[in-house]
Amino acid sequence: MSRVIHLSEAASLAIHSMVLIARSKKNLNVNSIANVTGASRNHLARVMLRLVKDGFVKSTRGPSGGFVLSKKPKDVSLLDIYQSVEGVIIEDGCPLNRSICPNNECLMGNLFNKLTIEFKEYFKKQTLKDYL
Repeated sequence: MSRVIHLSEAASLAIHSMVLIARSKKNLNVNSIANVTGASRNHLARVMLRLVKDGFVKSTRGPSGGFVLSKKPKDVSLLDIYQSVEGVIIEDGCPLNRSICPNNECLMGNLFNKLTIEFKEYFKKQTLKDYL
């Protein structure tokens, strides 16, 4: 079975990890996040590195180390997190990267563009604060 809309594992891990960190009263390390999410520790570590580099979380080493938010939950949208991992969402254009459909019109009635805009708007409105 195929899916029209697909959220990558990396984007899903980033979003879920950020919510877990926002809810936590203490630092969360990769192992604890991986246990809760069922993720590969190595894959999660790469995702978290991206979030550190983009300034969403701070990382500390050591036995009591782990990740904490760098920003207030109200200032971090799901779109911010998603685009940190996946890149900027492009709202227009053909999902097949064609300059024009063979029939000189989009056979899908620009459905993919509409869904992309709706997805982006929903993720923009949702912040980490909404999940506390």
